[in-house]
Amino acid sequence: MSQNFKLRTVNVTRYILPLREGGSLPALADADDGFKYVLKFRGSGQREKALISEFLGGEIARSLSLKVPELVFANLDPAFGRSEGDEEIQDLLKGSQGLNLALHFLSGAINYDPLAMQIDPLLASKIVWLDLLITNVDRTFRNTNMLMWNRELWLIDHGAAFLFQHSWTNWEKNAKGPFPIIKNHVLLPQASLLEEANEVLKPKLNKELFEELVSALPDEWLLAGGDSEDVTEIRKVYSEFLSLRLTYADQFTKEAQDARTTLI
Repeated sequence: MSQNFKLRTVNVTRYILPLREGGSLPALADADDGFKYVLKFRGSGQREKALISEFLGGEIARSLSLKVPELVFANLDPAFGRSEGDEEIQDLLKGSQGLNLALHFLSGAINYDPLAMQIDPLLASKIVWLDLLITNVDRTFRNTNMLMWNRELWLIDHGAAFLFQHSWTNWEKNAKGPFPIIKNHVLLPQASLLEEANEVLKPKLNKELFEELVSALPDEWLLAGGDSEDVTEIRKVYSEFLSLRLTYADQFTKEAQDARTTLI
């Protein structure tokens, strides 16, 4: 990853339709670069914190060579959506003016079906490891947040990761602590190579990478949560959480192995 990492920025030109599968009501939209995107709104659900999680989770996954659709900043003009007939959607658009986040739309992709689709055990183990690192609660049988596209598995929707940001003062405890929710992970039964995944993935990440990613987050997203008025302090917490969490990789890998033994 370059030392001047940043996302492309596109302008949303057309709201096509809501994707009501997600609780945050994402949408399919056109942008001025000619591509379609799944648009995640800053005015929905957990607001900007969900976008921060989406950004960090997705780009960390990409750094680990896992498949993630391209992420872009998506600018929503204040005039956008005034003609929208659905009041709920109109309110969402009004509350999402400015920079949002979008994922490149994978046309023709299908949802991963854990009952019908087997994947490589090392890949499964890598994805479980990623979700342990970022404390992602939302990759379950109920909602896998994975797509099959061109015969490859793609990861989407990391907006429910980084639980610590919803209880800001306990971030160190969250970085060091167990993550028992991993027992519900959809890929845990297939993740038979967790130790190997840990050995492969841990060296790919470091403090410098985390700082680089965090530095690319928009100030307005970071300040919106009201956790601090000092954007430098907020960035430091995110990067230090990830750096500290990484030092506990051996422990959380063993935690997942122990959880897996109860399933098999």
